[in-house]
Amino acid sequence: PRATRRPPTVSDRPSEGSGRPAGPDPTAGGRVPAALDGERLDRAVAIMAGCSRAEAGRWVDEGRVLVDGHVATTRSQRLAEGMDLDVDADPVLPPEPLRANPAVELVVVHEDPDVVVVDKPAGLVVHPGAGGETATLAHGLLARYPEMATVGDPERPGVVHRLDVGTSGLLMAARTVEAYESLVAQLSERKVERRYDALVWGWLDSLRGRVDAPIGRSRRHRTRMAVVADGRPAVTDFEVVAAWRQPAEVSQLSCRLLTGRTHQIRVHLAHRRFPLVGDPVYGGRLKLPAGASEELKTLLREFPRQALHARKLAFLHPASGEAVEFRAPLPDDLLLLIDYLRDDHEVMR
Repeated sequence: PRATRRPPTVSDRPSEGSGRPAGPDPTAGGRVPAALDGERLDRAVAIMAGCSRAEAGRWVDEGRVLVDGHVATTRSQRLAEGMDLDVDADPVLPPEPLRANPAVELVVVHEDPDVVVVDKPAGLVVHPGAGGETATLAHGLLARYPEMATVGDPERPGVVHRLDVGTSGLLMAARTVEAYESLVAQLSERKVERRYDALVWGWLDSLRGRVDAPIGRSRRHRTRMAVVADGRPAVTDFEVVAAWRQPAEVSQLSCRLLTGRTHQIRVHLAHRRFPLVGDPVYGGRLKLPAGASEELKTLLREFPRQALHARKLAFLHPASGEAVEFRAPLPDDLLLLIDYLRDDHEVMR
């Protein structure tokens, strides 16, 4: 339920030993006070609602925060004194500590006292969400590295960045607070190199290119992202690795993220009319190529996820400062699809 109320000042916020509830208030809102003039939206919501900044950011992403009566779509939007801020969210309880789950199998590419790099399989959720999952990558990391319990967001301890459930490949996590802060800062400053392999529908006219288009919450489908004028800046570079005219017009791309927006590669390529093969959200209606074999048609029809793999991850090690680089080979499902395409008329670009 939505409610508008006087925004709390710093002295209004619950403190330890005050005898007042310290959990988030999902109905917080009101006029932005002078103390929050010029503040980011997600931080202002966190202060006024008494919740974590991550939780406030999720409310913005879900379209549950209104500024002057309009749905806010950008966490970094700057507020001005006197603006009307309205939060429309379901009541929530403070999150319970994540419980380790040793049954979650991890493919560890690298580990040291500060950093862990894993090769996530498609289908594995990175951290629990509204569904209350108990077998995510975060649960598995916590079982193997219990010290992560105090690192980063308690709802996804140690996790520095995310991959969509249907995306496979490399993901880094931190074992110490210092490593977490260093890696998060490197991501923010665009010092982390992230490269992906993607299979897309279509034949690109250029061997390489850049998509520079802001991404925000879709106006038509609130659970999706889209290129929108007032979205957050998003830049993706791509290069054609291989392409096929027959038996289907499909291209293999190497993509580099210069920013890290939700669903960025999927949204950007779909925006350019080259959606990812198998993408259940942004891929559009499946059109099976007439000249394809029955085996290939079946493979395309039943392909269970977007054809996207995080192949390379490079960053400065938070302890030593040295440049480190990790790679993950294509998984079997993508190799099988490429093999079927190579059976006929491969064209290297």
